[in-house]
Amino acid sequence: KAAAASRAGRRRGWGWEGGYPEIVKENALFERYYRELRIVPEGEWEPFMAALREPLPATLRITGYKRYPEELAWHTNLSRKILRKSPQLEKFHQFLVSETECGNISRQEAVSMIPPLLLNVNPHHKILDMCAAPGSKTAQLIEMLHADMNVPFPEGFVIANDVDNKRCYLLVHQAKRLNSPCIMVVNHDASSIPTLQIDNNGRKEVLFYDRILCDVPCSGDGTMRKNIDVWKKWTTQNSLQLHGLQLRIATRGVEQLAEGGRMVYSTCSLNPVENEAVIASLLEKSEGALELADVSSELPGLKWMPGITQWKVMLKDGQWFEAWKDVPSNRQTQIRPTMFPIKDEEKLKVMNLERCIRILPHHQNTGGFFVAVLIKKSPMPWNKRQSKLQRKLSQRTGDISESVAAAEDGSVEIIEEPPDAEDKESKETQHLLNAESEQSKKDGVCGPPPCKKMKLFGFKEDPFVFLSEDDPLFPPIQKFYALDPSFPKMNLLTRTQEGKKRQLYMVSKELRNVLLNNSERMKVINTGIKVWSRNSDGEQFGCAFRLAQEGIYTLYPFINARIINVCIEDVKVLLTQENPFLSKFSSETHKRVKDLAMGSIVLKYEPDLSKPDTLQCPIVLCGWHGKTSLRAFVPKNERLHYLRMMGVEVFKAKRKEENFESKTEEGDQDSTKNAIGHVPGWETAAISS
Repeated sequence: KAAAASRAGRRRGWGWEGGYPEIVKENALFERYYRELRIVPEGEWEPFMAALREPLPATLRITGYKRYPEELAWHTNLSRKILRKSPQLEKFHQFLVSETECGNISRQEAVSMIPPLLLNVNPHHKILDMCAAPGSKTAQLIEMLHADMNVPFPEGFVIANDVDNKRCYLLVHQAKRLNSPCIMVVNHDASSIPTLQIDNNGRKEVLFYDRILCDVPCSGDGTMRKNIDVWKKWTTQNSLQLHGLQLRIATRGVEQLAEGGRMVYSTCSLNPVENEAVIASLLEKSEGALELADVSSELPGLKWMPGITQWKVMLKDGQWFEAWKDVPSNRQTQIRPTMFPIKDEEKLKVMNLERCIRILPHHQNTGGFFVAVLIKKSPMPWNKRQSKLQRKLSQRTGDISESVAAAEDGSVEIIEEPPDAEDKESKETQHLLNAESEQSKKDGVCGPPPCKKMKLFGFKEDPFVFLSEDDPLFPPIQKFYALDPSFPKMNLLTRTQEGKKRQLYMVSKELRNVLLNNSERMKVINTGIKVWSRNSDGEQFGCAFRLAQEGIYTLYPFINARIINVCIEDVKVLLTQENPFLSKFSSETHKRVKDLAMGSIVLKYEPDLSKPDTLQCPIVLCGWHGKTSLRAFVPKNERLHYLRMMGVEVFKAKRKEENFESKTEEGDQDSTKNAIGHVPGWETAAISS
């Protein structure tokens, strides 16, 4: 019904809400440009344009710690606008919003799910997400780290970066839904993101990442189905202005990639100036250090077009150029040599640009997208030269620290090489200096990025302070909850240096290492998962800190006391009543809490395998045992989630008390453990791994 109403509205020339004429989905320059470039197979132009004019299907991804699809990614032919406005779909829409907010589903475009899948992440990988906001891909990466739910602290971590301070807080909101101690959000210009250090048994080492997601800012013409403003604003100028930045970011990414590591470069643009041109330039300057991976077999359900090897460059006035030599001097600030295809046939053959992936909207009813997967075979050539230069300079000056400082300023890798047999003194040193200078100047994009002092914008963040070995705060907590001796107390931190500590957070030991060794190098917006909150009422019972629901699944494996097993009926009471009396609970629960001291507790539900009709997944809730009552400290949307799982009706028609939509849909994001296969019109997305 909703789809029919939408079609009728479009025939009348009005949007779903009514009152506003639809934007005319025509752009002659766009059609001329892409027809000429022939990125669309012959005979498919009309279906391609027709797909671009249709609203993008609503898609979602169920938070899971497995690969897709396995019925974890779903799409419908209904647009998000129809889902939001249709009275017939109100109940389903409330489900989506609520489950998104508590981290059980992510409302994410189908093609956006592809780059993290192609990163091939394992739980031990150190991952950098260079341009992470709003965070849907970051959420996928976090899920992959936690593939084994029995390991509370995987060895790997995600450092999620964004240059926009305000968008960093959206990123924090999205990442926090997944309650991971292995995520850090930082605020830097990705093209000059600093090199970090870690401590390896007392020896400082440069942090190289096993996996890097380089989803760069782009012109976004692949998003025309959802961002209809692109129709009237599209021009080739956008791509020309972004190309240099994209190449600088990608260059900085491969510099920080570990040898043998994998970097995925992606855009939501179809334009080769932003795609193949960037990859080709990067491959050429790498001198064999990088290789385009063949990932054609890694996503067997995905339909895609191979990368192209020939293209032209167009100015916004429609003027074409086939090669750099054709560009007049007055246009050479707008057009750069790296925007053109490689003419050397031998070089072109070795690059294997056909291994790039371009996704066209009409092939699988998606947005448009571009992905390239790069493998780092050896250090970047300019880093080798830079390291050699530093060594020679330090030999001449006798100042080793100068070389180390230069290597750690965020612009180069530290590469250990055997010393030369002979030092030809000043002439060779000068030659190296000149060579390095020329490399840096060449095209202004692919040498080591210029050294930049860290500029801090936006809010001034509170410091991250780890608890000391002898902090008096911890022993009462350890005793009260009978924490296992293996509990990593050194990973506890607070956000204050003075006064009472209100909240205690926790990070993995690997992120602790990063934080302790890079406080002057990076601007950290947020990290850690909240595990305890101060509760003054608890002091009289022996512990001033109550458990926080956000961190309970991380803490639970270490807690050996104050755990109360409850039945399914008890869970319903806890989640539907604010502060129920003990008399409301089962006699077994009543007996278990009778002799237990008041204060924070863990409420654990274990499924009864002999009763297959009851809820068959375990639930762990944070609670409070009062003098005459028990209560659960669980956020509203999480309560709704558990109640849905137990078959309790939670839908309220035309709910007005709060508006979740702006938060949950702004970033195309969020996550559920519910099965939704019964929802009419939904199908599993054709993505597999």
